Amino acid sequence: MKLITWNTQWCLGLDGQSSPARIIEHAREMADFDVLCLQEIAVDCPGLPGVGAMDQVAWLRALLPGFDVHFGAACIERGPHGRLQQFGNLIATRLPVQQVQHHSLPWPADPRQPSMPRMCTSVTVQHGERLLRVMTTHLEYYSALQRTAQVLALCELQRQAARLAATPPVGGGAGTPFQAKPHTASAIVCGDFNMAPTDSAYAQLLAATDDQHRPLWQDAWRVCHGQAPHPPTFRLYDRSHGPEPVACDFIFVSPDLAPAVRAVQVRADTQASHHQPVLLELHPPG
Repeated sequence: MKLITWNTQWCLGLDGQSSPARIIEHAREMADFDVLCLQEIAVDCPGLPGVGAMDQVAWLRALLPGFDVHFGAACIERGPHGRLQQFGNLIATRLPVQQVQHHSLPWPADPRQPSMPRMCTSVTVQHGERLLRVMTTHLEYYSALQRTAQVLALCELQRQAARLAATPPVGGGAGTPFQAKPHTASAIVCGDFNMAPTDSAYAQLLAATDDQHRPLWQDAWRVCHGQAPHPPTFRLYDRSHGPEPVACDFIFVSPDLAPAVRAVQVRADTQASHHQPVLLELHPPG
């Protein structure tokens, strides 16, 4: 299975053009992906450069025939044009989808910093004999307080999923909302975490444990490359947000998936966004 995660900055390239088609083109050049996780996707957001009334979700659906496309809006609000504008994360997959969930993440008050709501989209897919949850998110950039709360919430979502997999609720009638659900503790969480590997929130995520005191997450880059530094994924070409390139786009896997990690790569040459895409390859199950 090949998964790409990419903060697209509403598909805005460093040339000032917003192009969902270019995002898909560059992602396909990187790999024949089975799962594509995109952050900062916009619908009718006229205040974002290059977007205007563009419905980027509709564009991406049209560009990805054969894929199920699931969009989770962190922000749905009335814009200056009087219509509802949306901004959030998207997962597209050609694997069979069993369940989709959208989770709002904490937004504690921090009056010292600008901020926006954040969320996590989770899509449970069938990968051969393996049931797998793919989660993508985009954490708070300015507020460390909010970012840390969101990391802890992601860990709690994983604990909850493990508990449900171990002790699933009684299923109700087929075809109703109470029908049995596809629970699994096998998971990937990826996206733009807006934290460096030296950030305390990064350490908290890797230190988090389940009810049996086992780690919840492992950094797929570390699984594959040991202690080699993470390649930078932000500010390679555009230094308007800071003077130095930094790694802040990560892929974490549940420990049971760590032996299946085959490769993790960052594409450094594309300028289709101000972030760089990250590729994960998993061995097939079995």
